[in-house]
Amino acid sequence: MATTAAIAAALDAVRERTLDLIAPLDDAWVTRTPDPIMSPPAWDLAHIAAYEELWLVTRLSNATPLHPGLQSTYDAFETPRAARGDMRILDAAQSLQYMADVRNRATEVLTHADLSDDGPELTAGGFVWRMVAQHEAQHDETLLQTLQLMPAGAYAPEALPLPHGDGAGGAADPIDVAGGTLVMGARQGAGALDCEQPPHEREVAPFRIDRNPVSIGRHLAFIDEGGYDDPRHWSAEGWEWRQREDITAPLHWDHHGGGAWTRTWFGRTEELDPREILCHVSFHEAEAHARWSGARLPTEDEWELAARRNPASPHDARAPWGDEPAHGRANLGQSSFRPAHVGAYPAGVAPSGCAHMLGDVWEWTSTEFDGYPGFRAFPYREYAEPFFRDGYRVLRGGSWATQEVAARTTFRNWDLPQRRQIFAGVRLAWDAA
Repeated sequence: MATTAAIAAALDAVRERTLDLIAPLDDAWVTRTPDPIMSPPAWDLAHIAAYEELWLVTRLSNATPLHPGLQSTYDAFETPRAARGDMRILDAAQSLQYMADVRNRATEVLTHADLSDDGPELTAGGFVWRMVAQHEAQHDETLLQTLQLMPAGAYAPEALPLPHGDGAGGAADPIDVAGGTLVMGARQGAGALDCEQPPHEREVAPFRIDRNPVSIGRHLAFIDEGGYDDPRHWSAEGWEWRQREDITAPLHWDHHGGGAWTRTWFGRTEELDPREILCHVSFHEAEAHARWSGARLPTEDEWELAARRNPASPHDARAPWGDEPAHGRANLGQSSFRPAHVGAYPAGVAPSGCAHMLGDVWEWTSTEFDGYPGFRAFPYREYAEPFFRDGYRVLRGGSWATQEVAARTTFRNWDLPQRRQIFAGVRLAWDAA
């Protein structure tokens, strides 16, 4: 059974990360957004507070919200992103105070909460508190997407160093996976959200999958061989998007004379490192790279089978290496501010032989987002169900910007195929030889 101390510690750890992330941001940009597909950072901060207040205060104690007149402002469905930069929102100091005030109220409610495993479904085993901690961690990653789009000088974080890679990543390295029975998904008691449930069996045919995600060097070869200019590598939808948007390289990349490439990374211009794992590509770009390579993108069930420690068990470990912490095993936690070199985490390799299955970059799959057989929206419909069967593609694995509380081999992310602000890359797959 979850304990009050453990829940409080988890909530506090995520909050500390939120405050650390926002601290280096120039005050002038807290209530502005660099792109209409993203929210002003202050909106995300107050939304985090409003969500916590709804689920950990109002729903559990029937208390009145602190800002009842702003509830619709901070509802993600009632106020779409395109409107958030043009409306009255709390400023940075007000948003931070709102977060602190809500946390004080939530902590008081927690001291009297029923955490028993056989209690009400919302609170059983600490579910709703885990959900709120994951929600804040997910918005921290969204904040980082916004901060990456900021102009030079607006945000300059200090990054921790990453371990060196093993020099691999210059070519694809297919691994044969025998396939078999996969108990796909997770139990709610494992902290899983509704779109990860319920566990269900799938028979997966034999396939091959790349040991590593695609590196920057491999994608540069795709560019050098005209990959962005050859419609044979692109779907009809992808080619139309590439032409309409004049896409010639991943987001934030710039081409200079003599074949040199640089990128803008959190406001700083730097040379590309060919050993680093590729980031900031859309589904369309990932699919085109795969076709150019004579490969395809993995399906969602292939990806999960290759990532899981014991794919046939509904009680499998959270990570490819087990339930131990990710430190030294994966690039998670938002402290590196970039993907690692290919081969940097040998201790995190899955039993299949695949590396970097958690952390570094989200990996596009070919699967359209939908509910699993027996899906039930809980505790609210708007988290996932409205996005089912609407063109969204599933991404798996988390990124360097994902916190451990929201990182597991069953976690499902999704986005539209043209989106590039997310920290997403590519892993190749093939049919069995």
